[in-house]
Amino acid sequence: MRILVVGKGGREHALVRALAESPGNPELFCFPGSDAIFEIAKPVDADGLESLVAWMKSNAIDLCVAGEESYLVKGEGLANLCEKNGIPCWGPPKESAQLEASKEFAKEFLVRNSIPTARATATDTLEEAVAAIAGEYPTVLKFDGLAAGKGVAVCPDEASAMSFLDEVFTQRRFGPGRVLVEQCLTGPEVSVFAAIIDDQYLIFTPARDYKRAQDGDLGPNTGGMGAVASRQLVSQEILAQIEKEIVRPTVDGLRAEGLPYRGFLYFGIMLTPTGPQVIEYNCRFGDPECQAVMPLVRGDLAAFCLAGANGELRADLISFNDGWSVCVILASAGYPETSRNGDTISGLEKIAAARVYHSGTRRTADGNWETNGGRVLAVVAGGSTREQAVTQAHAAADLVEFDGLQRRRDIGILNF
Repeated sequence: MRILVVGKGGREHALVRALAESPGNPELFCFPGSDAIFEIAKPVDADGLESLVAWMKSNAIDLCVAGEESYLVKGEGLANLCEKNGIPCWGPPKESAQLEASKEFAKEFLVRNSIPTARATATDTLEEAVAAIAGEYPTVLKFDGLAAGKGVAVCPDEASAMSFLDEVFTQRRFGPGRVLVEQCLTGPEVSVFAAIIDDQYLIFTPARDYKRAQDGDLGPNTGGMGAVASRQLVSQEILAQIEKEIVRPTVDGLRAEGLPYRGFLYFGIMLTPTGPQVIEYNCRFGDPECQAVMPLVRGDLAAFCLAGANGELRADLISFNDGWSVCVILASAGYPETSRNGDTISGLEKIAAARVYHSGTRRTADGNWETNGGRVLAVVAGGSTREQAVTQAHAAADLVEFDGLQRRRDIGILNF
């Protein structure tokens, strides 16, 4: 089997490694990829979406796996172009990927299908947003578009709200777009992932990520500073409620509205005092949750994704470890506001009891690794108990060093 994975970060590194460990020994390619990914998968000679699909067709690719969300909605859309060229794609078409690409589209879909979610108002200007907030804090502000995980702000007061609105409407940090002013939900969060194939689905291991930059959930929001994953993360009763009230109605809603879906769908959920409510959808695996979940997957992920892309749910091909997995992110100096590149990374060769996924690194001319992005590495370890996984992951992370390294030491500990 010849598989192409689209993306370049830590999530894609985890996906590529999981696919490589499939018993069928698939031949793997990646675009645009990274130096670390290219140790497992081969690079692709393409310079954009259309040339990428042409390359896949001429190189007899059996399966395209969408890792990074932007390609799903760029141009005609990755899955759309794949379908046009007869290439099975594990990822939804552009029309369905609006669930992630547009917060407003997702909110309207949730309301239409009676799926529990926070109240929200769409606004076009800073003045409209201020009026919609109406002095009620905390409030949640969401940029209506893709923003690499940084387009959402939980604002406890007027100053934080005005700072975010200035970034969106005045500085245009994320480009043109509206802002959803949303009711602030309270409770623990959980990330639920489902492999959706038309009207069928399979729920993967739930996870929880840590978005704030500093210990104690302090500091600015980031793309994620770590994650914990386990089938034990939420009770079977709560998971059954999520499936009944959120997952099944989402799948039914997609079918009813003529939105085809074959791929991973991420449900960001708040476990509020009145029950689970949807915070957001992502039309792919989360990052860094993917890095925590993938080591818990057993079986033939490559064959599972190929069958799914061809319209068949083969739940018999994979299973899930019942233990725990903890992912600790090591970030560069300046993150999340900026990132400093070129700092030499040391200690990776000392890690034996954990997995390391590269999010933002590159090889130097002398063969060493250096930083090349905001989130640099994900150090992941497992255990039969959460405490074992926490100890292993943090001990392994302690072995890595580079100038300006930032990390949280409460990943897998806080909120338990």
